[in-house]
Amino acid sequence: MDKLLIRGGRQLHGEVSVSGAKNAALPELCAALLTDQEVVLRNVPALQDVSTMLKLVRNMGVAVDRQDDGTVTLNASDLGNPEAPYELVKTMRASVLALGPLVARFGQAKVSLPGGCAIGSRPVDQHIKGLHAMGADITVEHGYMMARIGGGRRRLHGARITTDMVTVTGTENFLMAAALAEGETVLENAAQEPEITDLAEMLIAMGARIEGHGTSRIRIQGVERLSGCTHQVVADRIEAGTFLCAVAAAGGDVLLRHARADHMDAVIEKLREAGAEVTATPDGVRVKASGRLRAQSFRTTEYPGFPTDMQAQFMALNVIAQGTSTVTETIFENRFMHVDEMMRLGADIQTDGKVAVIKGVQQLSGATVMATDLRASASLVIAGLVADGETLVDRIYHLDRGYERMEHKLRLLGADIERVKGVAA
Repeated sequence: MDKLLIRGGRQLHGEVSVSGAKNAALPELCAALLTDQEVVLRNVPALQDVSTMLKLVRNMGVAVDRQDDGTVTLNASDLGNPEAPYELVKTMRASVLALGPLVARFGQAKVSLPGGCAIGSRPVDQHIKGLHAMGADITVEHGYMMARIGGGRRRLHGARITTDMVTVTGTENFLMAAALAEGETVLENAAQEPEITDLAEMLIAMGARIEGHGTSRIRIQGVERLSGCTHQVVADRIEAGTFLCAVAAAGGDVLLRHARADHMDAVIEKLREAGAEVTATPDGVRVKASGRLRAQSFRTTEYPGFPTDMQAQFMALNVIAQGTSTVTETIFENRFMHVDEMMRLGADIQTDGKVAVIKGVQQLSGATVMATDLRASASLVIAGLVADGETLVDRIYHLDRGYERMEHKLRLLGADIERVKGVAA
């Protein structure tokens, strides 16, 4: 099992390119199921979750061609098996994104209840509720969602859908399903993440009629058919934010090529308040930092607020910053699992339910730590970059689900980090 060995204490300097966003690429791979024409996606990151999704659509009968430069070509003209089996989706919650496209185009689907990171409950009931409003009959049997269009209809129909909570994958499923539904669909309380806007722009390029994406109210006028398209996956704001936090914690001067400052307002504001210099440039985002920064309190919330996917990484900065900070996690109930591992490195953190109180320390000390989920992995890497001595991060298969060659990019910036095998934890 691979691990990362980090020798801390080096500043980061230079430039790296931010990869395409996993959370945009996964629904966009599923959007290719909506048409019998060729879809070309560029800037698709080389990640484990992407590989799993490609296995999933291949298993359905989709022709897939994946190039080393991040170009993926898909053709679902011969799809004959609208099923997402448990064996392929047990490690990835994004598999639920196949449900909407399959029902919309083929009138039926069999999708396993998804797996993924153990960071809390992410129920699929909102997906079922919304698709039911569009005319799908969905039952859960033996761990599978069994869906088909009811009432003898050929197509889903438009509906007004108001979810009980803001749900990113729910909004994406409804967008894709509504694109082929008969009539108008209105999504109220829709998620506003940049990845949803990127998916909507791809669907529009395929011939969908969508307005309001990027706001909490999206209108979709269904069409009978969608065509193929070529689409560039948007840059990963969470990868970019992770590198911003790494430079802020370790010190240095780094240009993140292709990063979008306008997608990271909440994180950048906190970094500037902490004392880092963050500047949008024509090429991306530049970050400069030196010395101990000032601890910052924050509360996670839906976009455009502070993202839960950046909570652990910013906490890694807070643990060595000056002062005391409070972090409140409102999205997932189990997203403080990295705290115990950071304390092994010498962090001073106390948790009470959804709140963590962090007292900044002068120095962390290297140790062996274990990653528990994707973003926790990244936070431990950041902590290792600033810790004295060697830090060994175990179970980095979590990291590989969401970061493309992270250790390679950090080495380009001057970090002393390597992937190792067979080292006892």
